[in-house]
Amino acid sequence: MPPRWAAGLFGGWMVALVAAFALVPDGQVVVRLGAGLSAVAAIWWGVRRNQANDRAAWGLLAGATGIAALPQPYAVAAYPVLAGVLLIFIRRRGGGAPDRAALLDALIVTAGAALPVWTFLLEPRPSVRDATLLGGLLCVGVLTRLLTSSGHRPVAGGLLGAGIVAMIAAGVGDLAGPGAFALFAGAGLAALHPSMTQLSVRSADPPSEGGHWRVAVLGLVIPGVLLAAGPSVLGLLSAFILLLVLLRMAGAMANHRQALARERGLRQASAALVSAADVDAVGDAVRTAVGQLLPADTPHGVVLAMAVPDDLPLAKAADRWAGIVPTRDLDWAVAVRLTHFSTTLRHPMVLTDRPAGEPLVGVLHVAAPEPALRGLQRAIEVLAGQAALALERIQLSDEVIRRNSETYFRTLVQNTADVILIVGDGLLIRYASPSALRIFGFDPAGSVLPDLIHPDDRGLLEAPHDDVDLRGPGDVLLEMHVSDLRDEPTVAGLVITLRDVTRQRRLEQELTHQAFHDAMTGLANRVLFHDRLEHALARGARDGSVVGVLFIDLDDFKIVNDTLGHAAGDTLLIAVADRIAGALRADDTAARLGGDEFAALIENVNDPGAVEETANRILAALAPPVVIDGQTSLHAVASIGITTTPEADTADELLRQADLALYVAKGAGKNQWRRYQAHLHGAMVERLELRSALDHAVNEGHFLLAYQPIVELGSQQPVGFEALVRWFHPTKGVVSPAEFIEVAEESGLIVPIGRWVLQQALHTVAQWRRVLPLDRQPYVSVNVSVRQFREAGFVDEIVQALAYAGVPPAALMIELTETLLAGEHETVWRDLAALREHGVRVAIDDFGTGYSSLGYLRRRPIDVVKIDKSFIDDMVESPQQLALVTGIVSLAQSLGLTVIAEGIESPVHRDLLARLGCPYGQGYLWSSPVDGTEALAQMANGEQSMAA
Repeated sequence: MPPRWAAGLFGGWMVALVAAFALVPDGQVVVRLGAGLSAVAAIWWGVRRNQANDRAAWGLLAGATGIAALPQPYAVAAYPVLAGVLLIFIRRRGGGAPDRAALLDALIVTAGAALPVWTFLLEPRPSVRDATLLGGLLCVGVLTRLLTSSGHRPVAGGLLGAGIVAMIAAGVGDLAGPGAFALFAGAGLAALHPSMTQLSVRSADPPSEGGHWRVAVLGLVIPGVLLAAGPSVLGLLSAFILLLVLLRMAGAMANHRQALARERGLRQASAALVSAADVDAVGDAVRTAVGQLLPADTPHGVVLAMAVPDDLPLAKAADRWAGIVPTRDLDWAVAVRLTHFSTTLRHPMVLTDRPAGEPLVGVLHVAAPEPALRGLQRAIEVLAGQAALALERIQLSDEVIRRNSETYFRTLVQNTADVILIVGDGLLIRYASPSALRIFGFDPAGSVLPDLIHPDDRGLLEAPHDDVDLRGPGDVLLEMHVSDLRDEPTVAGLVITLRDVTRQRRLEQELTHQAFHDAMTGLANRVLFHDRLEHALARGARDGSVVGVLFIDLDDFKIVNDTLGHAAGDTLLIAVADRIAGALRADDTAARLGGDEFAALIENVNDPGAVEETANRILAALAPPVVIDGQTSLHAVASIGITTTPEADTADELLRQADLALYVAKGAGKNQWRRYQAHLHGAMVERLELRSALDHAVNEGHFLLAYQPIVELGSQQPVGFEALVRWFHPTKGVVSPAEFIEVAEESGLIVPIGRWVLQQALHTVAQWRRVLPLDRQPYVSVNVSVRQFREAGFVDEIVQALAYAGVPPAALMIELTETLLAGEHETVWRDLAALREHGVRVAIDDFGTGYSSLGYLRRRPIDVVKIDKSFIDDMVESPQQLALVTGIVSLAQSLGLTVIAEGIESPVHRDLLARLGCPYGQGYLWSSPVDGTEALAQMANGEQSMAA
């Protein structure tokens, strides 16, 4: 229920009870008792509703309310209980400490009011009403102290006070019965109001003291009674004397308050002066203290003079000239700042036991109206002494800091590694730090500085300046810094600092060399090569000479790293760098651009043919084998791209053209060079665009698989299918592998393409094998690049793909090109052997095109040999080709290998191969590459489909 609703209901209930009390005389006792209990219930509900912390005071108030509900004379006991409740509230508002002043104020009010009441009202006719009146006076005294205390006055206190005052007033008018209802209403409404909790909370303001008027009024109560009883001389004199005493006491109280305020201001000033770190902070603390010592809103000015005029008296007589003086008599520098005031309180700041110097530290001036200054002299004297102590402390602290700094810097100079010299006229050394003994081998003080420096560097000392390197004894490099302190009286010379920078300069040279040279080969790096190319072009533009750029790239260098390790690769790179540098002239520059890429800058030639001759020399220098670890011999085969200034005139354009020419050279074969030609630029750009489009196709999955059947020649039944990848280009349509496989190999995109082909082919053959009967379970043949085998974990990738597709290893055949037979690919052969152990078959594709020895077939883990189409096409017309095919079939059969003839397009070729003993064939005679659905149909139809 909201507090306003509760208060309204309780107030209405009280009004109803008052009406019942007036209308039903016989039931007044019961109605009064009910009203009291209602007030007790309201107090209890208000304490719980507002969560009051001080429940004892409110419980006592509920008890007083219950007593007041009793009939007379028992209801009189409620007054002292109410007074106790009010004293508890006064104590809580004062912070919980005993408030003697509050008790005295209440007793004074009570006694002062009781005297006339007793004299004129009670003494002639004492009764129960008299006790009610005396109890009411006690409550009024305590209530007056509560309501006149400092701080915020809660509404609940006003409601309670109003109820008590109304009850007392009703009791004086012989209406004690109805008056009790005022107490019930006031107590209940006070408990229901939310501010009731603030009566028990400490006030933020300090306790207030009684004012002069209050003391005077209370003190005149007794004389007033005497005069009221009958005017007499005794009454007049007692009133006059008592008034004088009270005025004197009020003055004493005012002086006491002012003394306390000044003491508090001096304590605060003392704390501020102790923490002051400089003279300005002392001045601020003194000004703040003076403002607190003077009465509020008193205009004033403060000047803290540290420079004392010479005409002032000595410090030992300072007390004679301390005091209030006219402002015009002060020193001009002080008077001009206090010109708005006619009088100034001047007091010296003196320290009689000052360790050093005169006792007088300074003078404190306080300007204000003269009446305000008269009572301020003792406080200003104390403040001046505190300020003098603070200023002396600051001065001593500065002196200690200065001496510590001198000691600190003296220690630094004595122990620094730098040589510090003070040089006078004629470069004569007047002072040398101890570190000079380590550099020069003796104390150079008294020597002439040029005699200590290398003769070639003495000219630099004619006008010494900063950041100059001088050679000292033993070729020590000394960095010189000069400070001109000839106008400084304490130095009167040049301060020259010499620092040994021998190691630093050597390290800088090494770092510079490393920044512009390759760490492994010692050749120039890309940054230095580009810089020298810029300079060469500038010289060529001036003298008309030709500048040539060669890009050199090692072929198959990654194979060396993968098979022999990076240490062997590094050895090969170092040997290649030495040979390239040896093939160049002294004016030329060899550089390593990164990895297995090198470059050569040819300058100061008149004919572009000289650049081509350099390329031939480099290829010739690389021709001899490189011996690794005294055992393994490697051939450094390189491709070279060439361009010269007739083709371009900027460094970036030359580098771009050389890079394009290198691509042409690598595409034309190994171990040769190609010169940049303008008509090749379009082809190279098209190749780069193809590479970018291929990368996008890999990310977007723009590939599809076609399957060409592998047919058993005897039964004409398809036994397997070769998976052939096709690229579905968005503008060119279907692109055959011959157009993009080479680019995929160069860029490394063959790895993700091959992974997708393997997974898709296994997924398709798995579907076939689930549909077809057990006697027609085909296998799938997948072409794999050597680069895929160089990827770590490729064998595990194939095994996992088989397991994921649910296909047995016998259903997969891996095809590799014939060039693998003659190369150094031992790691690849080990992986193939591992695959064969799992049950995967291995086939050599396009056999016969790579001119490999037939003996390799016996030493390698191979299951199938696929004869290239070029042999099949000419075997009918050429006896030599027929003999070659016959030999391949016979050798393969003797080695236990299966033979598949590729490119069969006529029944004549099929029948001839069958007679030679070739078991399987593949070609357009049976089918072109088709999609997976049509391939499944061919398997289902068997021989009829193949014959068709």
